[in-house]
Amino acid sequence: MSRPITIVEVGPRDGLQNEAAILEPAVRADLVRRLEAAGARRIEAVSFVHPEYVPQMAGAEEVMAALPREAGRSRIGLVLNGKGYDRALGTAVDEVNVAMSVTDGFGLKNQGLTVDRQVQMLADIVAGRANAEGHPGATPSLSATLSCVWGCPFDGEVGVDQVADLVGRIAELGVGEIALADTIGVGDPWSVTRKVEAARKAAPGATLRLHFHDTRNTGLANAYAGVEAGVDVLDASVGGIGGCPFAPGATGNIATEDLVYMLERAGYSTGYDLDGLIETARWIGEKIGRPAPSALSRAGGWPRG
Repeated sequence: MSRPITIVEVGPRDGLQNEAAILEPAVRADLVRRLEAAGARRIEAVSFVHPEYVPQMAGAEEVMAALPREAGRSRIGLVLNGKGYDRALGTAVDEVNVAMSVTDGFGLKNQGLTVDRQVQMLADIVAGRANAEGHPGATPSLSATLSCVWGCPFDGEVGVDQVADLVGRIAELGVGEIALADTIGVGDPWSVTRKVEAARKAAPGATLRLHFHDTRNTGLANAYAGVEAGVDVLDASVGGIGGCPFAPGATGNIATEDLVYMLERAGYSTGYDLDGLIETARWIGEKIGRPAPSALSRAGGWPRG
């Protein structure tokens, strides 16, 4: 089981956006650098959303200005619409991740857009990428994350066909990586298998990524199911911090260090330094004013004799 698994670190964005503490851009840039020192190669570093709605993400341009481009490292900026995408183009982000929803209920709460209008928004971004101007360097690569794949706090259950249909529509636009997110942490390993299989059939040429929240203590089990189903890219947040401010009751992501421990004990390769992750989890816990909820930030790694 030496197969490599890519873990996209989302703590600086999805982790911090739901915390009560509002950290300055310089501290958030420091978090990115600490995570990269611990082995992170893809990091969701910022979100280009209006600070009125998510004040924790204010100053995205300042964060990126403090992070000059480095070979072998990719900093991702999340956007909700075309305005956010235009802001991202004015920075040194390497990737842009477009947040979408599989349900109208969450889409209207999170972005003010139905599913159909979100698809049109993404189509407009894709159509305009070739003519993008003002970005320092190459146009960033593009991915999409689908929220509420395993359930919506407003619309309830989400069917397999509903997910597959939207995945197929996005793939037809030419988006090469599509993330399936359990925004409110209601998934189970068996439903993970079913929806991954359906998404793969709908978009056989796309890379699938999985994003799990541990709201109901099924996050790592769901990650295991995803890996067993052949997915090689998973999101995780250092310390297990985070959640979604627009999804009532949503708590933290699966913790990067907990996921790394599980995978590497099984023989998979992640490229992370576990001790460095644990140290970073404890550091960010101090910064946000509460202990990080991850298991390894409390217990440490494998006991050393």
